[in-house]
Amino acid sequence: MDIAIRPARPGEHAAAGEISARAYLADDLLAFGPEDPYLDRLRDAAGRAATAELLVAVPRQPDTAAPERAPEVLGTVTFAAEGPFAQVARPDEAEFRMLAVAPAARGRGIGESLVRYCAERAAGLGRRALVLSIADNNERGARLYRRMGFHAEPSRDWQPVPGLTLRVLVLPLTSGGGR
Repeated sequence: MDIAIRPARPGEHAAAGEISARAYLADDLLAFGPEDPYLDRLRDAAGRAATAELLVAVPRQPDTAAPERAPEVLGTVTFAAEGPFAQVARPDEAEFRMLAVAPAARGRGIGESLVRYCAERAAGLGRRALVLSIADNNERGARLYRRMGFHAEPSRDWQPVPGLTLRVLVLPLTSGGGR
């Protein structure tokens, strides 16, 4: 699938938030299911866009496409080089959060493309690594991150709430853009 990855436009925030919430629910990634307070944060894509880079994957449109028609959001991720969404990133690292792909778009490499974009963005900023936090039950994500070269740094694992341990994974970068 030919996709474009770019900053989300304000009219896409609701779709990005809903994709995030639905993906986390479908993959059973919320400790308290549909009652999990983190759902509100997942749905608040506009809030993420105000303090971090909210990115979306959309179908690449030909130059002749009608500009008034917004493309369908296929996936989303929040990239943070600093600020409140860079919770585990050190000063020479960048972090990504809330990677999600719409159910109908899964299996097409969209999640991997979003992560690669984040790695290139981080390297372009001169960061030495890209980091993320992942829950133990996120098997789909863990497979993707291992395949992409992320490694665990157990000394950096943390608990955002009691009883939920998040593992920190790190992808070393080169200044040339990516691994």
